[in-house]
Amino acid sequence: MSRSDRARRLLVRVRRGVLRHRRLLAAALTAVAVGSGVHAAVAPPPHRITVLVAAHDLPAGSVLARADLAEASYAPGTVPDGIAADAAGRVLAAPLRRGEPVTDVRLVGPALTGGYPGLTAVPVRFPDGGAVALLRVGDRVDVVATDPQGAGATTVAADAPVLAIPAPDRSEGTQGRLVVLGVPGGEVEALADAAVRFFLTFALSQ
Repeated sequence: MSRSDRARRLLVRVRRGVLRHRRLLAAALTAVAVGSGVHAAVAPPPHRITVLVAAHDLPAGSVLARADLAEASYAPGTVPDGIAADAAGRVLAAPLRRGEPVTDVRLVGPALTGGYPGLTAVPVRFPDGGAVALLRVGDRVDVVATDPQGAGATTVAADAPVLAIPAPDRSEGTQGRLVVLGVPGGEVEALADAAVRFFLTFALSQ
């Protein structure tokens, strides 16, 4: 028997075997397809990271309440740096748009001076609340201390950036407005002393 004859006979036997077991093969292929679909359906969703975001537009100076915050999920690698773990009760140093993540640089605290190396965040209360209403975060001011006895005026902080303007707390009945300024460490003591003994005002820096 030639090699070609043997090949033909083998092919015929294979065909007969496939036809004889075609139903079994079809059932096996169907089971594999169904199993693959089920595995895809129950596969765990991609990992996401939950962060706090503003539930609605918030102005600078707001004291954050639970209702002001919502949760949003981010893919790994897309989460902004400095996300605040628990922002409720904190004061906003800058406005937030709805859906914007709450980060440390948007809250009154040490991180406020992150963009101002060498400066210290110092809260200063100015008696003239109307003048403070003209300020915006990012403005730079010269703080001037005036002696109530008429002994003259002295600049106690120069070119200080406005880091935050907390909202007034009407419940305390305190006059004036609080402003958080960034000042060099060497000016903190003089500024604190002037805030107790003199009338403070400011002039916008050029």
